[in-house]
Amino acid sequence: MQTEEKTKFQEGAVILINKPLTWTSFDVVRKIRNTTKAKVGHAGTLDPLATGLLICCTGKMTKKINEYQAQEKEYTGTFTLGATTPTYDLESEPENFQDTSHLTEDAIRAATQPFLGEIMQLPPIHSAIKQNGKPIYHLARQGVEVKVEPRKVTIKEFEITKVEMPVVHFRVVCSTGTYIRSLANDFGAALGVGGYMSSLCRTRIGEFKLEDATDINDFIAANTVKKEA
Repeated sequence: MQTEEKTKFQEGAVILINKPLTWTSFDVVRKIRNTTKAKVGHAGTLDPLATGLLICCTGKMTKKINEYQAQEKEYTGTFTLGATTPTYDLESEPENFQDTSHLTEDAIRAATQPFLGEIMQLPPIHSAIKQNGKPIYHLARQGVEVKVEPRKVTIKEFEITKVEMPVVHFRVVCSTGTYIRSLANDFGAALGVGGYMSSLCRTRIGEFKLEDATDINDFIAANTVKKEA
């Protein structure tokens, strides 16, 4: 990394990263911190099984994190119908299998309508929400009873883009605080067959778009100092 580049990151920059599958958001932050030697934070967690846009801020731009985090988000991905999982995604094994052969494409598309607008959503118990100072997913994994309260969120757009039963492809535009995993679980329940999120990609946060993001390994390669031979 050139001296002026290091100074740029230490003073403050906004870095758009396409988070890889299985990486935690903190994995990305740690890599950027180790590479730039700057203070780093991110504007909105993505689960390990999700990919897509992660806004990382360095230096004085970390003051913008809350502002970016509050902005509208867009996601694409897939729900798998006909089963549920305890985590509402593939971090746990599917169970409670149901027949989906009676479902039509029209019925599946029509089931999006009740979720549009301002709704009350129950977050997953396997989430980073804190109870008594601890993330509730730690408590849930330990078998401790976890209580979560419904939250008001806004689903601006919810469309089914393709149906390949039992998998349905979707696009959602929503407010901050929306859990797409919960939407998958609730959508499956509304259809009477259960459902879970089988893939997720965040494509936009406010005006920031995934197409403008950089692969984390490319970022590291471009900003790592090469030692003299």
